[in-house]
Amino acid sequence: MFISNAYAQAPTDALGLGGNLTSFLPLVLMFVVMYFLMIRPQQKRAKEQKAMMDALAKGDEVVTAGGILGKVSKVTDVYVTLEVAAGTEIVVQKPSVTTLLPKGTLKAL
Repeated sequence: MFISNAYAQAPTDALGLGGNLTSFLPLVLMFVVMYFLMIRPQQKRAKEQKAMMDALAKGDEVVTAGGILGKVSKVTDVYVTLEVAAGTEIVVQKPSVTTLLPKGTLKAL
């Protein structure tokens, strides 16, 4: 008596998907833009960093994450030995090497 009956509304198009697709389009577009602006460049940088670490060799001049400049004197699977001054060597983890410098950079400093 006080409560009216509720009936389901029929879809406006044949499949009933027109309204649903247009409501999800901005969400899908946002994920596509996020992929190309954030995720893809980060994956590319990570791939370049891994390739640089794998290519480290004796005599390369590098910068560590802590800002230490040195010449590579020994490379193992996990560690890199850097000569930071004449007769002074330090051992750092390979992932802490961030930049490979051009040859002769340390002499110019």
